[in-house]
Amino acid sequence: MPPVHAVLFDFGKVLSLPPDPEVWQQMIRLSGLREQQLEDGYWKFRDDYDAGLLTGDQYWQNIVGTSATSEQVQQLKAADVALWTQMNQPMLDWVAALHRHGFRTGILSNMPDAMAEGICAQFDWIVNFDHTIWSHALKMRKPQRRIYQAAIEGLNTPAENILFLDDKPENIQAAEDAGMQGIVYNDHDGFEREMHSRGLGHLLEISATKS
Repeated sequence: MPPVHAVLFDFGKVLSLPPDPEVWQQMIRLSGLREQQLEDGYWKFRDDYDAGLLTGDQYWQNIVGTSATSEQVQQLKAADVALWTQMNQPMLDWVAALHRHGFRTGILSNMPDAMAEGICAQFDWIVNFDHTIWSHALKMRKPQRRIYQAAIEGLNTPAENILFLDDKPENIQAAEDAGMQGIVYNDHDGFEREMHSRGLGHLLEISATKS
């Protein structure tokens, strides 16, 4: 297996934990919808939102209705950021270790405009990544092939030397089709076991060492 020189991360459910159920309940109250109505609308329009075909205002107006007030929309956009930003500390610790040891790192995430703006405003460590792709900016989304090529070019690293981590098998399959190595991330213990099984355990061990 080729050596790993760069690691590319999905954001949601990799760098961050699964959605916060308390925030979801807050969003139900803010929207004025029943839970199933909110869930149906949230996912019905999400692909277009991630792909930059809808702005944050348009997305929430589609879900809540055109009678939604500006304040209500702003509150829902902020809550949507909070929903996905309970952070996965073991993974962030590993990212910091990769940075200390000179590995190239990137983010490739299906992420709409208001979410990306909120995340970048909240977390100053985002700038430490060598390259970031938020899908809305390219008007495409995973698992489209071109978005992986953009990530490879942005990392300036041969595809076979990039390890991509994502929680969705179809996104990992697309990354592997583009020439990258990939691991489906479900939980951190499972991820570490998979890294060791692939002979990549030495990359985890750098967390305990200083550069």
